[in-house]
Amino acid sequence: MAKLSLGSTFSIFHSRHIRPPLAGCHVTKMTVADHHPSLEVVGGARDRFLPSLHTNLRLPYNPFPLIAWNRHVETIFASFFRSIPQVRLRRECLRVKGGGSVALDWISGDHRRLPPDSPVLILLPGLTGGSQDSYVRHMLTKANGKGWRVVVFNSRGCGESPVTTPQFYSASFLGDTYEVVKHVGARYPEANLYAVGWSLGANILVRYLGKESHACPLSGAVSLCNPFNLVIADEDFHKGFNNVYDKALARALCKIFKKHALLFEDMGGEFNIPLAANAKSVRDFDEGLTRVSFGFKSVDDYYSNSSSCDSIKHVKRPLLCIQAENDPIAPSRAIPREDIEENPNCMLIVTPKGGHLGWVAGAEAPLGAPWTDPVVMDFLEYLERGASKTGKFLGDSEAVQRSSGELHHIEV
Repeated sequence: MAKLSLGSTFSIFHSRHIRPPLAGCHVTKMTVADHHPSLEVVGGARDRFLPSLHTNLRLPYNPFPLIAWNRHVETIFASFFRSIPQVRLRRECLRVKGGGSVALDWISGDHRRLPPDSPVLILLPGLTGGSQDSYVRHMLTKANGKGWRVVVFNSRGCGESPVTTPQFYSASFLGDTYEVVKHVGARYPEANLYAVGWSLGANILVRYLGKESHACPLSGAVSLCNPFNLVIADEDFHKGFNNVYDKALARALCKIFKKHALLFEDMGGEFNIPLAANAKSVRDFDEGLTRVSFGFKSVDDYYSNSSSCDSIKHVKRPLLCIQAENDPIAPSRAIPREDIEENPNCMLIVTPKGGHLGWVAGAEAPLGAPWTDPVVMDFLEYLERGASKTGKFLGDSEAVQRSSGELHHIEV
């Protein structure tokens, strides 16, 4: 269970100076391409984005028989039995502010094979997830097969990323995300940058989009199975079968923690290191370590102030959100539908089934890529076709200097 991870524009413009139709002419009203009724598709950018996705969304969402009949069966099947594409990765260890480190995994050889203006896709896995996970590998190979440069952002301690200070990452902490995006932008200044996040990675990505707002250097992003409201997600985490996921993720967190326990040996104050080291739930781990590390008075205070549902209204870049109605870890009732509908940059797709990080449906089911992958690529390629080649983010001299002096490369 340790694999489970908490992450042609068709717009219609109305002119102010429309001439009356000539006699005998028929005026046909243009309508936006529809979607299959098995899917919920809403959002302020619906009419703008939907036509680019019509190939996939006009077909019914058909979950794979037997596997997808139950959300827990689908979630567990996808975690343990989905194929893991083999790909050679080049690891880059990036030293961030405060002495911490994160690991960036690039596809080996792409720095020579792809032109410098190839679009760059940054992948943010879920809680305890990394470049080793099947859902990350499928997205990575799918995008790379279409000529995209892809990099996996392994947070501190995840995907064997080094931990060099007594601090992990959290849903509240955006510092590493800022530095990774800045560094990648400085390395490929001619390219447009995009990002895809899953689960907790999606929550962090949406918070980053909202925080950066108009200044965001990304040209677009995709959020998948985002818990959105961590207070609601925590409530559901302790109900019924969901306790299995809670315990599995707690074990994964403890495993990462124990590898680096010596760094935390002398932590005093409100830290409860024994509780974190032996956590039976994610909440235990957050109580003993996370909420104290990031300055929150309580776990509920941490969850409330780290939820991405409040960030949607501030997003100023194209954002596609895909959720499963029956997701056991990212509850449907937590989706900020009203804010998504009011934001002209956002669109939401909700599938009737899918579980968490599952979506065992589509042409490659049951062992291949999730149903979401071709939808994500259609969206990103639509954005890239229309992206302006001006006004891209340029890294500052510090980021450029870091990219040439403080990085280490190994093959994984």
